Amino acid sequence: MTGSSWPAPSASTRLPSRSDTTCRPPSPGCWSPWYEAVRPSPALASPGPAAAGDRRRGRRPAGGRRRRRPYPGQCRPAGPVRHDRRAARLQRGLRGGADGPRRAGRGGIPRPPGRHDRTRPVRKQGLVLTGLALAVTGAAALVWSRDGGAERREPAIPALQAEPVGVGALGRVEPASRIRKLNQPGGFNVARLDRLFVQEGERVEAGQILAVFADAAQKDAAVAQAEASARQARASLARIRAAGRPEEIEAQRARITALRNAEASATREAQRAEALLPSGAGNIATAERNRFAASRAAAERAEAEAELLRLSRPRPEDVAVAEAELAAAEAAVTRARADAGLSRIVAPIAGTVLKVHARPGDQVGADGVLDLADLSALDVVADVYETDLPRLRPGAPAEVVVPGESRRYPAELREIGWLVRRTTQAGTDPVAAVDARTVEVRLRLGEEGRAALERRTNMQVQVAIRP
Repeated sequence: MTGSSWPAPSASTRLPSRSDTTCRPPSPGCWSPWYEAVRPSPALASPGPAAAGDRRRGRRPAGGRRRRRPYPGQCRPAGPVRHDRRAARLQRGLRGGADGPRRAGRGGIPRPPGRHDRTRPVRKQGLVLTGLALAVTGAAALVWSRDGGAERREPAIPALQAEPVGVGALGRVEPASRIRKLNQPGGFNVARLDRLFVQEGERVEAGQILAVFADAAQKDAAVAQAEASARQARASLARIRAAGRPEEIEAQRARITALRNAEASATREAQRAEALLPSGAGNIATAERNRFAASRAAAERAEAEAELLRLSRPRPEDVAVAEAELAAAEAAVTRARADAGLSRIVAPIAGTVLKVHARPGDQVGADGVLDLADLSALDVVADVYETDLPRLRPGAPAEVVVPGESRRYPAELREIGWLVRRTTQAGTDPVAAVDARTVEVRLRLGEEGRAALERRTNMQVQVAIRP
């Protein structure tokens, strides 16, 4: 380098770092790469009076950079001191050979990048952002001035109201008449089934005899005996109420007349005998016999008159006794018939036989003889949580979904139960509904659903009740 007695640095020359403390102030015969690499030109190394005045006024000298203090333990170079990264970049520039560093200071001396070079892209970005902010502010002011400064009000958006939510539950198909389980009505007596007159799927009418048990013959005989006793009591009462027949009454009247004549004759004979006694012509014994005969004739006449009265009008007490006997006989008949009815199964309603549980010759068990139901109307029975009751109303539309089918059958909420039941489930499922409180509701299926589910009693379905 011109104007320098130091040897030129080679490509292998290592520049000192900030942590290098072996550097000492330059002395004759000591060469420092910092002095050679970053030392300014002789013209800049000795600033003139103008530069000195600028430095005193706190301004940067023209054509130079503000110098920084040397690092501790390092010699003070003639040019600005940079940190290791900048020195490494300068060293790579020196190693570049003929190309050399891309940038150089005045006089062709390489210059390490400064802090102003490092912040230049950031300043450019700040200027760009500032320009964009000013442009946006100007556009907003222009729009506001066109509108006359009036506040623009956005149209009010109506608040969205939440639609009522329906109720979903699981249910089962059940006839509207319920399922009638017909069993032996004899209580704890276990009888053998003697005859069965129906089969599964058969349509029956109300009052039709469906089955007969083995003790029916014995109970029928008891009914016949009770009916005979009742007929006897009924005839006796009729005889008492009818009193005597006309011919009996006439005969009794004739007898009364004869007794009156006999009484009169006996009375005259007794009086004649009494009249002869004072003269001694009569006999005392004869007079006594005549008096006794007259008294007996009077008694017979009185008895005949009482019989005539009985034949003409029955006595109330006789009628009451006869009526009580008839009532007892009729009660015996009713009891015998009731016992006979317990030996037979009669259809309580018109419907269809769903299931036969016993055959002739079998002992009837807890399942009964058969199940009967009216399939002309079908319901869906669902258990709904008590918290969903406020959203239910009679007549609400609903849909019934059958598992495995894509069709939905319309239904209508017909009845809401009056009793809240507690459902207790014993199990190990952690998500199962334990101690749930539900209410039973019934939904009436439409004609389409009734026809499709007629033979699916007790089938589990899914129910969706709309609000």
